[in-house]
Amino acid sequence: MSRPEIWLIIVGGTILTYLVRLSFTVLVPPDRLSPIFSRGLVYIPPAVLAAIVLPELLLVEGEIAISFANPELVSGILAALVAWRLKSTWVTIATGMVALWLLTSP
Repeated sequence: MSRPEIWLIIVGGTILTYLVRLSFTVLVPPDRLSPIFSRGLVYIPPAVLAAIVLPELLLVEGEIAISFANPELVSGILAALVAWRLKSTWVTIATGMVALWLLTSP
């Protein structure tokens, strides 16, 4: 694939993504959404985050590994506790990263 083709794909994908996101605000303004739909939108970010994070925490070499021998799972649990208690994104990320680093360093 040539360099211009790659740039065309990147720019085209960017425009398409922007148009899809814009369509929600242009075609249906937020004040015209049904209350049920508005309440349901609240659950989208946690669902997407869980879909991205949970496989990384629970799978080791394609197998489910729910044990304290799984450093990713232990780090994730620790980060979740920090997030729940402190409600600070930066502290949560730092805690998870440091815990994983300490658990996986030789």
